[in-house]
Amino acid sequence: MTDGPPGPGAARPADPPPAPPCPPPPGVTAAPPGPAENGTAAGDVEPRQRLHPLSPVLQGAKSLVVVIAGLSWSTLSRVGFGWFAVLVAVLALGATVLAVVSWYNTGYHIVGRELRVYEGLLWRRTRAIPLERLQAVEVVRPLLAQLTGLAELRLEVVGGGKTEAPLAYLSVADAARLRQRLLTVAAGMPGTEVVGAAAPPAVGPPAGTDPAAPPTGGEPAGRPLHAVTNTDLLVSQLLTPQAFLLPVGVAFVVAQFLSEDSWSFIAVASTLTAMAGVLLQPVRRVLDDWNFRLAREADRLRIHNGLVETRMQTVPLERVQTVGVTWPLLWRMKGWLRLRLEVAGYSGGEADDRNRPDRLLPVGDLSVGSAIVDEVLAGVRLTALPLTPPPTRARWLRPLSVRVLGAGLHERVFAARSGLLTRQLALVPYARIQSVRVVQGPAQRRLRLATVHVDTAGGSGAAAPHRDLAEAWTLAAELTARAHAARRTG
Repeated sequence: MTDGPPGPGAARPADPPPAPPCPPPPGVTAAPPGPAENGTAAGDVEPRQRLHPLSPVLQGAKSLVVVIAGLSWSTLSRVGFGWFAVLVAVLALGATVLAVVSWYNTGYHIVGRELRVYEGLLWRRTRAIPLERLQAVEVVRPLLAQLTGLAELRLEVVGGGKTEAPLAYLSVADAARLRQRLLTVAAGMPGTEVVGAAAPPAVGPPAGTDPAAPPTGGEPAGRPLHAVTNTDLLVSQLLTPQAFLLPVGVAFVVAQFLSEDSWSFIAVASTLTAMAGVLLQPVRRVLDDWNFRLAREADRLRIHNGLVETRMQTVPLERVQTVGVTWPLLWRMKGWLRLRLEVAGYSGGEADDRNRPDRLLPVGDLSVGSAIVDEVLAGVRLTALPLTPPPTRARWLRPLSVRVLGAGLHERVFAARSGLLTRQLALVPYARIQSVRVVQGPAQRRLRLATVHVDTAGGSGAAAPHRDLAEAWTLAAELTARAHAARRTG
């Protein structure tokens, strides 16, 4: 039924507050007055938001640390402490001023199913991030952010060369709400495309609670899967080559100093810096994985970890490309292993893998690892994988590790094992396979061997090295067929 046109005497343009001429279409909620912009659907655009006002202060403090680290010990010895402090203060002040101007020109808002971020000083830049390509969202709280009650939001999207839209900084509550909204819109839930002043329908935690409780000290939302004890974490990092070789390095440096009688400030500072570099990786892993907790909520994994810098990571299970299992040499005497995720869109090209939210289990025994793998890849048990070794003639190419190599087709995943000192196992779901390659080197051609490579969107995939040539082609054909079938059923 349609309404007739207004009467001749109707003065619609003269009425200041009435409803628009056409009501919104069914199923679309009109936005409150003010946020909508001309030229867009009603309720499709919200007002542009700014970062927290304390953001320039934290950015300036970070710049101060970078400046001090960039100025070497030799600079301090040449100019003296007074001029060194003046130089640091001037550079830090300039960095803070730039941070304030950058904060003034930075903003974000959600338009339809996109997150738009505006930034730039001389050259303004607008980034539109389609939320349907969203892979994971992190709520990160460095030490200064914890002291000021702030948090940083980081996004990972498909095909991104680095972390997208790092919004630094927001209040913890704002970061939690924005993370929940982004995940809800990315999941395509009804009504989430319409963004007004009010938050979308609550998903997960009830109203009045913080869905990102872990950054403030709470437990992860959802069903807890496992919590790593800090004692096991410390022991695991003591069982590393760096920890074992550290006493040897200390003894060598001390002996050198005693023999040359050289204890100048520069020599001592350089030595301490070198020793800190040796211990950097194990210490950093302890700080990063402190209080590691893993939980599951519906089809998502929630990971909480960190001491100096806390992280709350949310990873949809449907985005997982590969699960990697690692048995370091020194861990094997305690039966420990490590689990990692490979998720499409994570910035794998970064030199520092701390920025890759791919930890699934920093340390644990076989029973715990098998249970977690079963949660991520239902029906896959680490102790029941059909792995077969390569032919015996492969020992000419891998004389020491040929007995460790193995590959097989599970009902749901392709499994490949490798490594002599550090044993590794890669599990690739068939639905995540992007391509299959059969590669032969010169020596392999003489031995009638070939390597089967399975590529995923995440990048690394898995490989079955030195298989019999006929078996390699059969395996490649079977992998291709199972990948097509898994995509059709998925």
